[in-house]
Parts: sequence; structure tokens; C-alpha cells
Amino acid sequence: MTTQKSAVVLGAYGFIGAACVKHLQAAGFHVTGVGRSQSAAHQTFPDIPWHILDIAQATTEEWQEIFQSADIIINASGALQDSAKDDLEAIHVQATERICETLKDTDKRFIQISAAGVSLEASTHFFRTKAKGDSLIQKHLPHAFVLRPALVIGPQAYGGTALLRAASAMPLIGFKVFPDSQIQCISLDDLAKAVTQCALGNIPEGTTADLAEETPQSFWQLTKAIRSWQGFPEWHYAISTPNWLLTVTSKLADMLGHLGWRSPLRSTSIETLREGILADTSIWKKAGGFTCKSLQETLANLPGSTQERWFARLYLLLPLTIACLSLFWLASGIIGAIQLNEAQSVLLERDFPPALSLLFVLGGSLADITLGTLALFRKHTRLACLGMIAVTLSYLGAGTIWATDLWTDPLGPYVKTIPAMILALFPILLLEER
Repeated sequence: MTTQKSAVVLGAYGFIGAACVKHLQAAGFHVTGVGRSQSAAHQTFPDIPWHILDIAQATTEEWQEIFQSADIIINASGALQDSAKDDLEAIHVQATERICETLKDTDKRFIQISAAGVSLEASTHFFRTKAKGDSLIQKHLPHAFVLRPALVIGPQAYGGTALLRAASAMPLIGFKVFPDSQIQCISLDDLAKAVTQCALGNIPEGTTADLAEETPQSFWQLTKAIRSWQGFPEWHYAISTPNWLLTVTSKLADMLGHLGWRSPLRSTSIETLREGILADTSIWKKAGGFTCKSLQETLANLPGSTQERWFARLYLLLPLTIACLSLFWLASGIIGAIQLNEAQSVLLERDFPPALSLLFVLGGSLADITLGTLALFRKHTRLACLGMIAVTLSYLGAGTIWATDLWTDPLGPYVKTIPAMILALFPILLLEER
């Protein structure tokens, strides 16, 4: 009678981690997940055991407890760039160092999911910190596996692949971004399959290998292939996107990172695309690994359904919606505060006491400015949108009681707030990362 082997997956609710969990379960492993968000964990896999903690801050004592009964550990955690949520040095280097300290002198099998192109001399902090983490593993855990996938394409849209889907769905005009950059891809299914092969012992221990399709394509060819898979017609026009515009956009996206937004347009993504994503699959083949599917084969195995087209079209509208809502409420509050007398006169004409009317105007302006500001912070956006709906309903309710005549005002001060209120529902319903 064989005993079921146990696997622990770090970052198990992530794009790559979730696929690893499913493949490991199908191979007969008992899987435990590790992640920092309890809601994301139980939403993704409600039926597996979880350890909820910040991987970047976990101590060796905590890892010892988590790894105690594990046979296999898969590290699918990581972050693209430093932000309000993420510290690359902490998650890629310091956490890896503590994991190595915990696992050294044990017979537990460790699988690190890194990235093709990592180097200590790389141009981005992401690749440099990933390379540092890989070096620690190779030094302290010589029997560990280090798998370095190229651009991962899967059924879920997340990060760079979400942006790729959105860019491919642009109407009428195609924007050529780094048209000469060469990109190799790997299907999410093949990456998870490779992890499982390592976990089962079918690949020699100590293997460090790139994973990718055999033939690269230009980023422009990749974009057109995704568009064709989505079912959209070819663009009527195509224009090259100037590099300066991409640089400015990435700097703005970096600034938004400090507000909690993990935009795929941040400088790390842009620089990676500029340099290209290439992999050397020879080591994987020599280790007995399978041949990864080509981009066309990967796309053929994914459903290009209506929901894909909906997502692609809505993806770029979401940040535009949040920006418009924020500006609308900030402008409303600031204008109300600047034109205090004019705003107060609307209430005074309806026999409101001066002190009470002043309180209402100042309170309304402050509420508007607060909601407009909170909407810009990722962790507060949903709450701010709920507040916008509540405040709008309060305005309409109070106005109906004390200033009913404004419903028939030719400029429609009441009627115009209703579309803005409906628009606030959009981020509430769609603002999810995973």
C-alpha cells in the first residue's frame, strides 16, 4: 500500500500556483496551499488546507511547521515590481534564504518557479532578485529544481497576459509595441505539467532549465495571433507606438503602484518586452523533458469565447472608469467649496437656516473630495464606489424632500447624477485581480 505524498504550494491561488495545485491533485498528491489572502485562498480552492501568512515575512520557525509533513514544496510565489504591497528583495531573496535554511539537510524535494532570462546583471530589479534567489537555492539546495518559464499563456487573464488580451482587442487600429522584440511562450498547462514531472521524480534532481516553445515570434506577431484567437477581424490600420510614450506610461504606472495598483504597464513589464523573452530549452530536453506546445497549439487548446472578448474590451475601460469617477467627485467637492456662497444660496432660497445650509454644503464638499481621493487607492476603491452610490442616493432623497423643483430643472442637476451612480457599480463588480 502506497502512502499519498504531500505537496505544499507557495502562492497557490496565483496564476501559476493554482494550475500547479490542479495538476498535482490529478497526479495523486495531497496539496496544501500557502498565501497571504484568506479570501483569495478560499475563493480559489475552498476544499484544500491553507496556511495564511505573508510569505515575504515568514520566519524559519513558521516554515518548519508548514513543511513538517510535506514531501514536495513548490515555490510559485513572487511579484513583478516593488509597490505598496510588494518588496522584491523580501519575497525573492530574503524569503528564499529562510526557506533554504529550513530545508537544508532534509530530503524534501523543492521546486522553484523562476523566469527565463534571469541574471544578476539584468536591467530590471525583478530579474536580478529572481537570479539572487535562484543562486541561493542552487548553493544550499543542490538537489532542488529551478524551472524558468518564458511568457506564460493560460485560460486566466492576469497581469501581462491580461494586457496582451486587451491590446489585441483594440478596435480598428492596432498599436505596434516593440515590433522587433522576440518572444517565446509556454502554455500554463505545460508549465504545471513540468512541475508535476519534477515532483514525481521523472526529471533528474538538481535540474535548472528554461521552459518554452521552440520557435519565437515577434511581439507584433504574438499580438495578432491573440486577436485572431479572440475572433476579431484583422485591423484596418496599424501604427507604431513611440518608445517615449511607453516610457511615460510606465513611469505613471509605477507611481500608481504606490497607491496599490499592480498595473501590467509598469516599467518592469515594458523593459522586459523591449528586450524580448527568449529561452534555451536544450537543458530541459536533455533532462528528459517533453516538448512544450507552440503558441498556435496553446491557443488552439483554449476557448476563444464571448467572455474572452468581453473581458478584453472591458479591461482597459476599468482604469478609465475609476479615473473618471475620481475626477468627477473631486471636481464636485472642490467646486462646491470654492463657490460656497452660490451653493449655499440654493438651500437659503428654500428657507434653510444659514448655519445648517453652510454645514450641508461644507459636509457635502468634504464627502465628495474624500470619496474621489479614496477611489484612487486600490484597497479603498470598492468602498469609495459604495460610498458614491450611498451619497448620491442621499442627495437625491434630501433633494426630493426639500428641493423637488430641481427634478424639472432644464440642466438636470438630479438626473445627471444617476448615470454617475450606475457607473460606480462597474468597479465594484469587476475589481478583482485573480
